[in-house]
Amino acid sequence: MRTRAPTGATEAPETAGLGPHASTGLDVDRVADVGAQAVTAVQAQGPAALEVAHAHGLRERKKQATRGELSRAALRLAMERGLDNVLVEDIAAAADVSPRTFNNYFTTKYEAICALGAERASQIGDTLRRRPAGEGLWQALTAAVVAHYETGQFCDPAAMASLKMMLTSPQLRGEHQRIVTTMREALAAAIAERMAAAGVDSAGVDLGLRAEVLAAAVTATAQVAVRRWFAATPATALRPLLEDALAHLQAALRAPETTVPPTTDGSAT
Repeated sequence: MRTRAPTGATEAPETAGLGPHASTGLDVDRVADVGAQAVTAVQAQGPAALEVAHAHGLRERKKQATRGELSRAALRLAMERGLDNVLVEDIAAAADVSPRTFNNYFTTKYEAICALGAERASQIGDTLRRRPAGEGLWQALTAAVVAHYETGQFCDPAAMASLKMMLTSPQLRGEHQRIVTTMREALAAAIAERMAAAGVDSAGVDLGLRAEVLAAAVTATAQVAVRRWFAATPATALRPLLEDALAHLQAALRAPETTVPPTTDGSAT
């Protein structure tokens, strides 16, 4: 008997890390670096240890590949059929695995649909860390956010409408909020590291708090740009909207404090 996956929360989300051209969701450079370090360490332990490590690495790559296939299948089917018309069994069949295998990776179809976005959201901090050391923080932040959303430049009307329908489903709100939180936390950690490396004076200043506040503002600003992108008629590219929105945030942060002159009754105008 075919069963539908459980439903989630009840409000429409905005998109944070989920791009329509998301592929594997893996940071290839990071995986390669970590893998090279692990191989070097194991080689020093002899051939037997290297063989075990090799087998373990193959298993992990296979798991990542299966997870990616399931998530891509879930996203594709949701775009083609509509979220309510996709079953866990459909996703498993499209990825050529059993529903039981699906349940080894995801608890709901909603988690599977958003998995690539969540993976990409976790990588934005590393994208910021790879920016040149001599680059200013705001320039580096803008470049990192734009790079994160580059896969969102998608102007085909039919595909855009399908993606918008999927992302505005109430059932996806919980997964979306997790993506937003992941992105914000990853950015905050990288911002704090960059400020520390740049020698920002931390005397009497909680740099961690400052980084969290800035990361939250940048994440929210990116969501505003994505909402504008979805609503744009005719369709437009996302990148200019992101850059413009972030420029507005920078200007607001730099703006001097202003006061509103009171009226004769003492209230603000």
